[in-house]
Amino acid sequence: MANSEYTGRLVASTKTVTTKRSARKSRPDVGVRIAWTELSVRGVRILQVPALSKLSWLVHGFSTKPGGVSDQNGERALNLGFTEWDTQENVLENRRRFQSALGASDLQLVSLKQIHSDVIHLFDVAPSQSCQGDASVTNRPGLLLGVQTADCVPILLVDPKKRAVASIHAGWRGTLRRIVVKAIGQLQMHFKSKPGDLFAAIGPSIGGCCYEVGTEVATQFLTQFAEAPEWFDEFRTGDEPNPIQWLNMMPPGHQPPPKNVLLDLRKANRAQLLGAGVRASNILVSGLCTACRRDLLFSYRKEGVQSGRLLSVIGLR
Repeated sequence: MANSEYTGRLVASTKTVTTKRSARKSRPDVGVRIAWTELSVRGVRILQVPALSKLSWLVHGFSTKPGGVSDQNGERALNLGFTEWDTQENVLENRRRFQSALGASDLQLVSLKQIHSDVIHLFDVAPSQSCQGDASVTNRPGLLLGVQTADCVPILLVDPKKRAVASIHAGWRGTLRRIVVKAIGQLQMHFKSKPGDLFAAIGPSIGGCCYEVGTEVATQFLTQFAEAPEWFDEFRTGDEPNPIQWLNMMPPGHQPPPKNVLLDLRKANRAQLLGAGVRASNILVSGLCTACRRDLLFSYRKEGVQSGRLLSVIGLR
């Protein structure tokens, strides 16, 4: 078993956007970006956060593409979700390899049927069948809470004092519904957690460099979050003046708004974590973009129905 750190090149590598971007020269950082570590076991590569790895009673990890048995367009891949193009046998073998590499073969994986909601489940034991929802919380040893992603934001929460954990799937709908804030509320209600004690690991997801959404999505965020303008960047192909004019409520008769903008879901969820009382120093963000790093990660936006699924897990020994 080997433990090796990602290089700066791996963390920072991003795709070049060829279309004209917003006039803003730089965008605020999405949070504390640390040198995440890579656990590599028999070809399976798992991303981990050093601050969480120090907790001997905690298991956590974010999967990557290498090390599996699934055949994705002629390449072997660690697909951890039951997709149409893959077989159940392959996925189960991939999950076995992933848990073995993580040293969590004795933990029972709890994976939800995700529906882009704000539904959160409390688990004392593993369910007999898959539950619909997008987040789970527990304080019971032996359970490995997991969420599947292929662009959406995976978030793992841990309360080191109460020894309680949560796994969260935050797409744009879940982010709009404040699912991460509601998960913190569940930790408070069931385990009396304090937000200031929590650690939050925001795993690889599609970045603000690549996540293109329509103005109808952006408008929903703008009507609910005062800080939402900071989560968007313009995606334009022309040379029109007045960048992001539709955010400034241009009157009728002026140039129409651009059809699409770029949304930074990691930044949006970090803002919600801060608003809920999580310390900035305890919010640990991966800089890896799923759309940019298709060699390492799955991206539904880039691969379509042939995309696999990443799995982000957390549990108590």
